[in-house]
Amino acid sequence: MKNPNYEAWMLTVGNELLIGRIVNTNASQLGKMLTLMGFKVSRVIVVPDDIDEIVEEVRRAIGRVRLLVTTGGLGPTYDDLTLEAIAKALNRELKVNPEAEAMIREFYSRRGMPITRERLKMAFMPEGARALRNPRGAAPGCIVEEGGTIIVSLPGVPEEMEVMFKSEAFKILEGVSPKVSIVECSLVIKGVPESTIAPAIESTARKYPEIYVKSHPVGFELGAPVIDVRVLASDSDRESAEATALEALAYVKREAVKLGGYADEAYCG
Repeated sequence: MKNPNYEAWMLTVGNELLIGRIVNTNASQLGKMLTLMGFKVSRVIVVPDDIDEIVEEVRRAIGRVRLLVTTGGLGPTYDDLTLEAIAKALNRELKVNPEAEAMIREFYSRRGMPITRERLKMAFMPEGARALRNPRGAAPGCIVEEGGTIIVSLPGVPEEMEVMFKSEAFKILEGVSPKVSIVECSLVIKGVPESTIAPAIESTARKYPEIYVKSHPVGFELGAPVIDVRVLASDSDRESAEATALEALAYVKREAVKLGGYADEAYCG
């Protein structure tokens, strides 16, 4: 295998994202789901509905990262170009995928609607790809591998994307994701500004290099600043990961108390 790492990129496709008409909630939701699976999400890329732009980013990812997840561009309209671009990037033929065609015919048949050229367009996938069922919409997803990089293509509609990831893609990616347990734990600190607690956060990151720690200001309570400190920790089992995260947050709490603040008990979600 050319690419044994667990790095993941996300490629979101759509003019509406670039002009600000739609907020890219897919990136944040996918980032969380992939991180909790053990993948290291290192890049989020947004491109227009332009086949050459998509081809360029797909080719950039092949052999470089273990996983590329695309969202958007799977529909029936002329500017839904993602799978055509992936086929071009992989130098594969774009052809009707029998699994995808069956899914599309079933979707429209249940609604008493005919199969049109535009609807059948959603069944065209790169040769050798596997179709992913869409429980919420008409457009199937797609998964294909090239050069050690798995490419998963999901719809741009957030509800469809999330359900398809959890019901279809997750089961496949679970077999190639790191065999680790990842937990997210949180600590709420009151009475210390974020700029004041920042050196303690940096110190925690150095003291526990195996975790990811980040502070987030969440407002004020009775005139005092409130900071949410979150830690992501991974280990071979959940108990060990949770113990490391809580130990790191206990360190942050002690430092906050020294600075005149106070904190609730840390908790893991």
